[in-house]
Amino acid sequence: QVQLVESGGGLVQTGGSLRLSCAASGRAFSRYAVGWFRQAPGKEREFVATISWTGGTTYYADSVQGRFTISRDNAKNTVNLQMNSLKPEDTAVYYCAADVSGKYYESLGYKYWGQGTQVTVSS
Repeated sequence: QVQLVESGGGLVQTGGSLRLSCAASGRAFSRYAVGWFRQAPGKEREFVATISWTGGTTYYADSVQGRFTISRDNAKNTVNLQMNSLKPEDTAVYYCAADVSGKYYESLGYKYWGQGTQVTVSS
């Protein structure tokens, strides 16, 4: 069993930065790929980024490519999402998820989810 807790969300102006963290309990976490997803009001949950269990492979949504960076520290059981050059359209609740079966960009394939952290980007 893995429990995930996100932190680091908040209110930031356009062009600003935030660093989200996903802290996990459970030794198995280091063997799981981890994804970040987000959901804006009235919209479906969408893929943001993912990182392999080794940290050697990452993928990003086109909308965040070049602005967001996903990383992990398996010794600390954490995965981070550094978000730079934030835009109002990045406003959403951000979730981390672990243990995917299937396509990394499909939320249904992830077994474990955190409760989410709100990110609001003001214009």
